[in-house]
Amino acid sequence: MDLILLEILSQHPGHGYAVIAILRERTRGALELTEGAVYPALHRLEDLGLLTSDWQPVAGRRRRLYRVSERGLGALAAQRRDWRALVAAVESVLGSPKAAGASPA
Repeated sequence: MDLILLEILSQHPGHGYAVIAILRERTRGALELTEGAVYPALHRLEDLGLLTSDWQPVAGRRRRLYRVSERGLGALAAQRRDWRALVAAVESVLGSPKAAGASPA
């Protein structure tokens, strides 16, 4: 979840509801995060110094606006590399052709 939150907030600083809406839109509803999952994660990322926040008026209400910090950008780059390496490893297994004449396990 950290990778997803950092990625969205690196492109669109915003509040938790905005992150949820952007994720829902980008994944066409395939990934739905709840407020109960997002807000604790945002607070944890802020405690780790990966996000910064300040209060801003949004639609007549005060909301905490989150931004990715410089440290967060570094963490995001590392997490992207790790994710791509994991996807490549899984793809190498899923996409590997069966050896000729090999029986299935």
